[in-house]
Amino acid sequence: MTRHEALDLTKTTISGGVGTDRRHDSAHKHVTGEAVYIDDMAEPAGTLHAYLGLSAVAHGTIREMDLSEVEKAPGVVAVLTARDVPGENDISPPGLHDEPILAEHEVHFLGQPVFAVIAETREAARRACRLAKIEYDEQPALIDIAEADPKNARLVTKPLALVRGDAEKAIAAAPRRIKGRMRVGGQDHFYLEGQIAFAVPGEDMDVTVHSSTQHPSEVQHMVAHALGISSHAVAIEVRRMGGGFGGKETQANLFAVVAAIAAKRTGRPVKLRPDRDDDMTATGKRHDFLIDYTVGFEEDGTILGADFTYAARCGFSADLSGPVTDRALFHCDNTYYYPAVRAVSAPLYTNTVSNTAFRGFGGPQGMVGAERIIEEVAFALGEDPLEIRKKNFYGEVDRNVTPYHQTVEDNVVHRVVSELEESANYAARRQAINEFNAKSAIIKRGIALTPVKFGISFTATHYNQAGALVHVYTDGSVHLNHGGTEMGQGLYTKVAQVVAEEFQIDIDQVKITATTTGKVPNTSATAASSGSDLNGMAAQNAARQIKDRLIDFAAERHGVPKEQIAFLPGRVRVGNQEIPFPDLVRQAYMARIQLSAAGFYKTPKIHWDRDKGQGHPFYYFAYGAACAEVSIDTLTGEYMIEQVDILHETGKSLNRAIDIGQIEGGFIQGMGWLTTEELVWDEKGRLTTHAPSTYKIPLASDRPKVFNVTLADWAENAEPTVHRSKAVGEPPFMLAMSVLHALSDAVASVADHKICPRLDTPATPERVLMAVERLKADAGK
Repeated sequence: MTRHEALDLTKTTISGGVGTDRRHDSAHKHVTGEAVYIDDMAEPAGTLHAYLGLSAVAHGTIREMDLSEVEKAPGVVAVLTARDVPGENDISPPGLHDEPILAEHEVHFLGQPVFAVIAETREAARRACRLAKIEYDEQPALIDIAEADPKNARLVTKPLALVRGDAEKAIAAAPRRIKGRMRVGGQDHFYLEGQIAFAVPGEDMDVTVHSSTQHPSEVQHMVAHALGISSHAVAIEVRRMGGGFGGKETQANLFAVVAAIAAKRTGRPVKLRPDRDDDMTATGKRHDFLIDYTVGFEEDGTILGADFTYAARCGFSADLSGPVTDRALFHCDNTYYYPAVRAVSAPLYTNTVSNTAFRGFGGPQGMVGAERIIEEVAFALGEDPLEIRKKNFYGEVDRNVTPYHQTVEDNVVHRVVSELEESANYAARRQAINEFNAKSAIIKRGIALTPVKFGISFTATHYNQAGALVHVYTDGSVHLNHGGTEMGQGLYTKVAQVVAEEFQIDIDQVKITATTTGKVPNTSATAASSGSDLNGMAAQNAARQIKDRLIDFAAERHGVPKEQIAFLPGRVRVGNQEIPFPDLVRQAYMARIQLSAAGFYKTPKIHWDRDKGQGHPFYYFAYGAACAEVSIDTLTGEYMIEQVDILHETGKSLNRAIDIGQIEGGFIQGMGWLTTEELVWDEKGRLTTHAPSTYKIPLASDRPKVFNVTLADWAENAEPTVHRSKAVGEPPFMLAMSVLHALSDAVASVADHKICPRLDTPATPERVLMAVERLKADAGK
């Protein structure tokens, strides 16, 4: 008897296929510390360590730079400046040339990399950096976007305008009008694993870089350009990241490039890992915005026209500010139809670090603007904001076109909100809160139910593609590689489930291997919530190519029609017999059938004309809603999140356990952005919130006391995505708007809900307290 003959051929299911609540493939390793991150890798003999020397002024020209003491410091092997870059001294997106690797003549923000030290130890490199003597001719610095001249502001990239109808005319003719401004704060990624790169030189021009990046192909290209070599000489490998959230889409480029240059310069492996303080100082963050808005509306709360200007602190270079501010405009509607709308972006230059991608990629800032005008209308009319929300939802036929002229075809927001309103017992809790507040002089409660509609796809159309590589070995085991990167979100597990489902084998038979540019080239970033959509489909395509070959082989060998061949759990039915999957694979190999395939997928239907501000940039929309209840202390501004109820649709979920984890994590991170995470620069341009001691991310104690998350199990993606699933990485982040508006509701109760609190974000206890005092004063006038 062979070992395969002992297989149970009566199995009716596979272990870990699509739809199974399978744990993250590295979960146990994360808990025990067995997961290997770049800084855990064994260092080859002779490994050197690099560290960056950062500028001490926010804006100025370098008059003199004396690095002689740095070079003489103990353990120092080399010191690199811009002149030591063999190729292009640039890590900006293609065609921009506005972000040098190392500053050469001028510095644009405090903390900009100016030189790099390569030493025998990391500590030696860090200490040597402090010995540099750099003299600057300081120039005026623009730190805060509120200080920018709106008529002569310097932009880092071309702005966007979305126009449908005549907003100015509609607003002027409206019975009611409101105008205001909202400040929306930024956010640091605060990934648990900071930026890091480890470069190992090879023969000729070859170099391998282990990089903590969401975009291996971009790092590959940047390293190649900086070294002045072809991309085929550069290999980038990523097994896992300890968090990314968008912060490792472009920001990893700097560290990989410096490590690679140093490795080729010295002929020895080089690792570069900054301290948390320097990481936070030198890397980009979520863009903070100033949103100016004007809205015209009917007496019943129906919006007639809306006009928005989204001004963003972009920093000194473009980075991804163009597409980020574009996506903010794409979401200035959230779930609401505007009969006439105008929305424009203002991506402003500032003497701060260049801001970058962050979970939601501008969408959250756009939605916050939408929810503010809903709140303004509700307070002006004395209505529950939820009623104004429902009144302005996208509808059918004549109320279903977005500001960018895409028709909303998959709208389920009415059902999502209706079901959550009922399951969260919103009406009864609203009444109970009103009764509580009437009797409580100091503690006030608030409640809010907010919806989310988030567009899925990269707005840069060419990024909507993916590749995958699948090998089936003669023992029936499978090797899987694709262009997506794993940063804790469970992508590797989901894509492995897709492959296991195709072959009807247990997921333990699918080996998940590190992402590398040497196996799958020209990959897109793992971003825009597209990881499972793109890579899952590419892997499925590869697996189906092999399946088709196996079916053709089995049909010919056993003389049966292809229609009589079916893949069952652990086996394949061929006519009236069942063959263990490994046996069929071995037979196919002996018959010289190819058991390897490169899969590919590109998202259909999408197109976008930026100059016209029109198109179909999103393949589909993901919907959800959250109901949050809070209590605030009106004497201190402190607050508690009492309860949160979430209903979110993920289509036909690939893995409910992972999806629920993403929803919970996204919500908490969004809550941190809107309530506690505050970035502060002083007048000199120094980031003062640069460490855990000064920057407050949510703690376990900050989570809602009662936290209910439910998936809309009736949902199925109308588009033929991988197993009809929907993206779940970014959309849940915006569910946290419910907390902001619950806080606003609690604050408003001190003035009998007659004044809009106009809370800026983050709504820290200090801001809540100031809003309470302001409303009390205004109500007393």
